This record gives sequence, C-alpha cells and structure tokens, in this order.
Amino acid sequence: MTCNSFRNMQPYAYPNVVPKTTAAPGYPAGAVTSPSYPPGAVTSPSYPPGTAAASQGVPPSIPSGMAITPTGGPAPALQEQSYIENILRLNLGKIATVYMTFEGSNEWNSKVFRGRLEAAGRDHIIISDPQTGRRYILLMIFLNYITFDEPLNYNYPYTQFPVSR
Repeated sequence: MTCNSFRNMQPYAYPNVVPKTTAAPGYPAGAVTSPSYPPGAVTSPSYPPGTAAASQGVPPSIPSGMAITPTGGPAPALQEQSYIENILRLNLGKIATVYMTFEGSNEWNSKVFRGRLEAAGRDHIIISDPQTGRRYILLMIFLNYITFDEPLNYNYPYTQFPVSR
C-alpha cells in the first residue's frame, strides 16, 4: 500500500459518514469549523463519571509501554511470567553447568561452561569460574540447557508461594 492510497480512506467507525459542517459567524459558508457527528458517535475515550478526567475532558496519564483498555484507561498489571532469565535470577550465586551449541563453528560446535551464576538478562547469562575468577558472558541464543547440583528456587507465576526442589 502506498501513501497515495490513504487519501481515499474513510473514517473507520463510520465509513459512509462525512461530518456535517456549520459555518460560524465570520466564516464563509461551507467552512469546516465544528463538525457534527451522528447521535451516539464516540469521538473521544469515555471516563468513569465523577473523575477529574471525565469532568475536564483530559485523557488519563498512562506510563509509556503500559497496556490500555478499550475505554482508554490503564490495564491492570500482569503478573510476571516464567521465563528462563527469571528462574536464573532466583538462583544467583549457585554453581551452574551451562551447555551451549555454536552452529557453524568448526572449533567449538558444542561447549560446556561451569561456574557461579552471577547475573541473567533477557539475552545473556554471566557466570564466573570459581578457580580462576574469569567471567563469561554467554548469549541465550546459543543455550541448550543448564544443570545445577543443588535444589533450585522457583516461583511459578500463578502460585502464591515459592517452590524449592
């Protein structure tokens, strides 16, 4: 679709309705000064009665990145989901064995790293070798699996209590 094809598009909610115009005093006939819409047309988000936003016609302040509801208000916060980095963060300080595969590498197709889990992010794991103190930043994209020699701390996202096994 090119930019020119947007010129002929009609409003989404009322595809065949063109706003009626009324000329205000001092404006030439046909000038668009205050469009009128069919009865029941929603032209702005609705707010609960009695709120400051409803009385002032001001949209609510919503932090960047937060989901909004169809009425324009902020959506309730969702509970954090069970992702590998969250599980690893619950087990920082434990000794982990990390198994990785580097496809296309003749030198290290598969490699095993063992060390103390120091940090975990969305795309990386940081471990340190207890013997040498050397630290490794490992990319999650190459991760196969991780083993631990001790019980794991784990908070399943839909339970109230942490699980340790």
